[in-house]
Amino acid sequence: MTIAWVFPGQGSQKLGMADQVLALPGAVERFEFASDLLGRDLLEICRGGDIEESKFPDLNDTRNTQPALFLVESLLVDDLRRQGRKASLLAGHSLGEIVALYAAEVFDVQTALTLLKRRSELMASAGGGAMSAVIGFDRKELDELIEIHEGVVIANDNSSSQVVLSGTADAVNAVTKTLKCKRAIPLQVSGAFHSPFMEESAKAFAAELDAVNFVDATVPVISNSDPIPTSDGALLKERLKQQMSTGVRWRETMDAMLNLGVNTFVEIGPGNVLSGLARRCMKNVVTSQLASASDLGY
Repeated sequence: MTIAWVFPGQGSQKLGMADQVLALPGAVERFEFASDLLGRDLLEICRGGDIEESKFPDLNDTRNTQPALFLVESLLVDDLRRQGRKASLLAGHSLGEIVALYAAEVFDVQTALTLLKRRSELMASAGGGAMSAVIGFDRKELDELIEIHEGVVIANDNSSSQVVLSGTADAVNAVTKTLKCKRAIPLQVSGAFHSPFMEESAKAFAAELDAVNFVDATVPVISNSDPIPTSDGALLKERLKQQMSTGVRWRETMDAMLNLGVNTFVEIGPGNVLSGLARRCMKNVVTSQLASASDLGY
């Protein structure tokens, strides 16, 4: 059996998701540790509580979303390890790539949270730009429209029929209004993530990464910027440096998994976005979701 563990990114967060993992060993302590590190109560934020005079009251604030999702997903990973379960391959969508690197033991919890604090702040401060999800379209027509409209790129290449566009508001709107598609859904984001408009933020994050030691992965990881699995820590760092300003190549990630014989696809974290894509695009692959302590037998 060839098993892939995959980790969702922003958009999968849900109020109450932390409560679903609090029965796991060390969960409360990890939330307390992260809250001390970030300077706000992440558990209360995940519950939707009113944190008086907080600048970060909303779970959908990217500065909260990223560390909160990491906490939930990393706790599930730790319990899978305790149970002796193993993956053959790891991958994560955007933020999820950092969880995949943690699952591969490239760095520890404190390092991951420190990186996510900086990453989320940089992304939140990258003002301007827009993103829009596009579903049900002709790929050739989309590529041609992107070619003639400067300032728009495919940020998330999720499948042959689902992508997310990123760029200037005018360019994104021009493409989505012209493209014949089933649906075009504007996303509520603060910037043009995973596009060249994030270059300055990507450079700042790369400087943070340079100060961190990436050891070789215990399980091969497929990066968003280059869907060729590797365990080389130095290469995984270089690929992560590129992620913020380049697209998430998830369609190619699923293709790579199929070519490597993956027959079991496990989405670890809230929601079922990635497993839904897998069910539509990866024939004869068994999919499952792990989002709570009860899913692990508690």
